[in-house]
Amino acid sequence: MKALEIKNLKKTYKNNVVALKGIDLSVNKGDFFALLGPNGAGKSTTIGIISSLVVKNEGSLKICGIDVDQDFNSAKLKLGVVNQEFNFSQFEKVFDIIVTQAGFYGVPYKVAKERAEKYLKKLGLWDKKDEIARMLSGGQKRRVMIVKALIHEPELLILDEPTAGVDIELRRILWEFLEDINKNGTTIILTTHYLEEAESLCKNIAIIDNGEIIENTSMNKLLSKLEDQFYVIETSNNIDQSFKLENFYCKLEDKNKFTVKIPNGKTLNDLFVEDEISKIKITNIKNQTNRLEELFVRLTSKND
Repeated sequence: MKALEIKNLKKTYKNNVVALKGIDLSVNKGDFFALLGPNGAGKSTTIGIISSLVVKNEGSLKICGIDVDQDFNSAKLKLGVVNQEFNFSQFEKVFDIIVTQAGFYGVPYKVAKERAEKYLKKLGLWDKKDEIARMLSGGQKRRVMIVKALIHEPELLILDEPTAGVDIELRRILWEFLEDINKNGTTIILTTHYLEEAESLCKNIAIIDNGEIIENTSMNKLLSKLEDQFYVIETSNNIDQSFKLENFYCKLEDKNKFTVKIPNGKTLNDLFVEDEISKIKITNIKNQTNRLEELFVRLTSKND
């Protein structure tokens, strides 16, 4: 079964501003899916239509096999959405916000309390359950949004920039949490401007630009389109301009660091059989640029 099925989705705003030009998109149940695009590409409009906040002009939409136009209430029960903006009362206690949200979905009070405790503990917010929401930090409010979206335990969770404005440590906590609920069956659609986040978490990806889907494939297949990859290699040895590799282009950055180009069809394993590499002690290897970011810029620039 598909967790999400979109066919020929179109949206035009006033003054003939076209947001969506008839997109088709499907997400398999259990997937961790990235929906990426530059600002104004149509991501937010698409999410708005899925979550019923924006009215489409044309097209069909199914959530977990349920046509939204035919049975909106049943479809809504399958969906949880974490928007960019905080959409809860800043003057209520955290626990009350979560339990009240559960009531909108018909979750019994006893069950709602148990789930609220479970998710607040998993996201490190249990000690804040009696705190007034406006007293929370931005990152804590973001986690409240996630618990709020999960309280009815939807099959499909959409996260619109869930780690925007949060520090690296909290981002990693959220990554681990999202990977855990995905492994337990929750389908996740993620939009993010942190492209390394999408590359790390997501199995499949669609890129939208100018209201059209320009890529829709697996993350691995998309990344395989990169012709070359550049790695920065750090070493504890002192190396000089005479340092050369027989089968790879390399450039000395300083006495303990050089850049090497790995052509398409070759891997780091091929690099490590080089004689000169075996003579140095490597302390760190990292991509010179984020691979997905490089492709994203190429594809969206080309489309423009």
